[in-house]
Amino acid sequence: MTVISASDARANFQEIINRVEYGGERILIQRHGKTAVAVIGLEDLKRLQALEDAIDSDELRRAVEENDGFTTLESIIASRGDE
Repeated sequence: MTVISASDARANFQEIINRVEYGGERILIQRHGKTAVAVIGLEDLKRLQALEDAIDSDELRRAVEENDGFTTLESIIASRGDE
């Protein structure tokens, strides 16, 4: 993975975009010697989002299975009646 300074990133932004988009590079940008952000391609972002969604779905499924007192919003509304 390539690491560049924020000032180099500003000066070479179009080149960075091209390297990421066409070369598939992942570029880390540092500010004051510390990594601040990463520039990744759209396909990498889509994979990351899909992974996050899968993890969230799995965690929700497990939470529902482990919670004996799980109640849906519809059940709560129905139990309150017409107030």
